[in-house]
Amino acid sequence: MKIIIKEAEKEDMKDVIALIKELAKFEKEPKEVDIDSTILINDGFIENSYFKCFVAKNENKTIGAAVIYNRYSTWKGRTIHLEDLIVTEKMRGNGVGSLLLDSVVNYAKKLNVKRVSWEVINWNEKAIKFYQKKGALIKKDWSIFHLDNNGLKNYK
Repeated sequence: MKIIIKEAEKEDMKDVIALIKELAKFEKEPKEVDIDSTILINDGFIENSYFKCFVAKNENKTIGAAVIYNRYSTWKGRTIHLEDLIVTEKMRGNGVGSLLLDSVVNYAKKLNVKRVSWEVINWNEKAIKFYQKKGALIKKDWSIFHLDNNGLKNYK
């Protein structure tokens, strides 16, 4: 098996949205995906894009993706947020996730950022162990807060 990691192109976004939907189903939230490939293209392939994406390919088929964007820490300065690292279920355990994470880390080093951060759902033990083996630290004292679309509309 020959896995190639590359920066995503517009043409990859239909595959990326399929991976996003697969992840949402895995995380038991299949109805939460409100975007489509057109939105990904419009947001990711403009000047000052909202995100960057790496895709993993095997025999020209997309088998994984990593979606990242820039953040800023008042303590550290420039950082990157890894929104999703997705490997299609049948390709897990073949090193695809490691190659994608390597690409994200190498990109972060190239940009000289001070941190890469992400969230992992607390019951995904395989992902947690994977990231711990890579040297990632779990920040257990922090809670994630979201204002979803309804929260934004009803903000007081």
